[in-house]
Amino acid sequence: MSDQPSLTEMIDAIIKTFIVAHADDTDAHLAQALVYNAGRLAWRLREQGVDIEQKTSVSDVVTDADFAAERFVAGVLEALRGEDGIVGEEGANRQSKSGRTWVIDPVDGTYNFASGSDYWCSALALVDADGVVLGAVHRPAMGYTWFGGRDHTTSLDGKDVAKLSDAPADKLCLSTYLHPTSMTDPNIAAAWEKVAPHFATVRMLGAGSVDLSCVADGTWGAWMQHSVKDWDWYPGQALVLAAGGAARKVEAGGVEWCIAGNKQVVDQMEEWLRG
Repeated sequence: MSDQPSLTEMIDAIIKTFIVAHADDTDAHLAQALVYNAGRLAWRLREQGVDIEQKTSVSDVVTDADFAAERFVAGVLEALRGEDGIVGEEGANRQSKSGRTWVIDPVDGTYNFASGSDYWCSALALVDADGVVLGAVHRPAMGYTWFGGRDHTTSLDGKDVAKLSDAPADKLCLSTYLHPTSMTDPNIAAAWEKVAPHFATVRMLGAGSVDLSCVADGTWGAWMQHSVKDWDWYPGQALVLAAGGAARKVEAGGVEWCIAGNKQVVDQMEEWLRG
């Protein structure tokens, strides 16, 4: 019998150590520390080799690093924010008693993560009855942490990003994603094609929270994707809004699109989708 601790035992030990160090953190500090440590944990596990399982398709996968990182974040929140709810992509779930809920995406861009790409992140958001309170995103490969929210200007590694100023689509890059099955759906494809050709260029990189973080800091100009889960939307939405941009949902082509960017370009995108 091996004397080596199991992955679950290791995560539980990390949780206990983290709780001692962060027991008095504000929500803002806690969120940033959680995504940083979750992302670094997933990174280290990938270096050791991870088990990969398909969820709904070859491109929709999950790894044991996803589960481990989510267990870490959820375990800390259960201890330090016991009245708050929890919703995690990989199954963590607890009803809220406070009216607040933490939304966890332990590894966003899992296909990229599992394939060895560096375009992935750990993301976290806090929401209440009025919407998103704050969002935090850490991209381990670059060492970046984005943070922002209702009462916090969006920052990158502690430095405020420039406020998003109005600019039209033809001057900007659209970051987006369209699954191959959506490309062959005439209604969805037609809705997407109402918007994408208006942009100067288009990028599909496969990690929504990294995309939205880059919209918030001005790296990308706008973002568009349909049928987005809360854990892929709320963290980045918080960052874009706190950077002075716009982020909203629009029905078109039989699906719901999430769009984000500066206020001018989001108005344009909505008009094209509704047209």
